[in-house]
Amino acid sequence: MSLHNRVAIVTGAGGGLGASHARLLAKLGARVLVNDMNANAALAVADEICTSGGEAMAFAASVTDEAKVAAMVAAVIDRWGRVDILVNNAGILRDKSFAKMDMADFRLVVDVHLMGAAICTKAVWDTMRAQHYGRIVMTTSSSGLYGNFGQANYGAAKMALVGLMQTLSIEGEKYNIRVNCLAPTAATQMTDGVLSPDALAALAPELVSPGLIALVGEEAPTRTILCAGAGNFAQANVTLTEGYYAGADARDVGAHWAEISNRVAEIIPAYGFTQAERELARAGHDVQAVVEHA
Repeated sequence: MSLHNRVAIVTGAGGGLGASHARLLAKLGARVLVNDMNANAALAVADEICTSGGEAMAFAASVTDEAKVAAMVAAVIDRWGRVDILVNNAGILRDKSFAKMDMADFRLVVDVHLMGAAICTKAVWDTMRAQHYGRIVMTTSSSGLYGNFGQANYGAAKMALVGLMQTLSIEGEKYNIRVNCLAPTAATQMTDGVLSPDALAALAPELVSPGLIALVGEEAPTRTILCAGAGNFAQANVTLTEGYYAGADARDVGAHWAEISNRVAEIIPAYGFTQAERELARAGHDVQAVVEHA
């Protein structure tokens, strides 16, 4: 795969997974802006890419700072004329059980992961619409998809990114903007002390980044949740079972739980209104959804 002359922004790329993403994007020909709050870390990765024959620049900024993010995108466009790829990778952890977690740490994690991704995406959205090309990746997590003890804040933020991806993929479709989620398992600063040394050794970030490349190329899918770790790749889906029509009888719901939860005929809805379409059809109404693409 070639990304020759494509322009990419990778947030949180001063080390770990973001640095791995940036190196591989550059190796495949992309021009890469390396973002990190740590200016020296960002510059080190950018210099490494340039020394290896690639093209990169560093930009120190918090993804939660709208003015700095706007300046970052402006700097990319000023230098390279466009933005083709955005990898929302920046993140933090503030792990505690919900009983012991204060709301300040909850807000901080949501602010960095969710609002940071929204701010960066908004900053490139008009450019991608105008050039009729864009590839955006949100970094979600199994903690958001399936839950994890001590990570209520992190899990909530990561699942929220899936919802953001679902809607933006619909809104970006006619502009050839494809939006996906990557759920990585990798040994980074965020996993230190969580896994054994042997497990960490098997979870090198470089074994995740090939999955990212599949999500940002010319033939990238859209609305995909790709789980990646230790060289293994799988797809997660948000599905809807066929269900059971109980009307207004609350007792009937519990009595038919096996039918409601039966996954044999489950589907992956093309958009959120699919649920309402199915529910109204079961109630005897013929409703055709109108999906707005303005």
